[in-house]
Amino acid sequence: MDPLRLIAVDEDDLAILSAHCQDAVLKLGECQYRPQQKQFVMAINRFAWEKANPSLLASLFGGQTFERRRAALHFNRVEKVHQEGLASAPADTVLSLLAIRFSPTDAPSGHVTLVFAGGSTIRLDVECIEAQLSDLGAAWSTSFKPDHDKG
Repeated sequence: MDPLRLIAVDEDDLAILSAHCQDAVLKLGECQYRPQQKQFVMAINRFAWEKANPSLLASLFGGQTFERRRAALHFNRVEKVHQEGLASAPADTVLSLLAIRFSPTDAPSGHVTLVFAGGSTIRLDVECIEAQLSDLGAAWSTSFKPDHDKG
């Protein structure tokens, strides 16, 4: 499969990017704000939802495997970064990304919010939406598929 490369410049694009990043796992220390460049960068291990539909053969024989891919997610035109629920968390804290949301303030500027399992968030104050997701290498298999129906 070819590496995924997505660019988001509006709310609709960001919703697509969010869907591809849902259930990505990362370490807090892999998030970096570069104020001089107005960039926020994250290295993530994303679940390849686009490959998650089981084949008929795998369904019949229980051999379904899924994929994760190393990817870079970065946002440009970032003015400020605010963390909630992560202030005292060590750099090796593992986070699970649930969604990426946008709330306009004075259009086109607004807040991009990265929502993590457990209620923590990272909010980016942005001039406008300008984000990119790029797969960095080969996929690896996993037998675990994220399940949001479990209580």
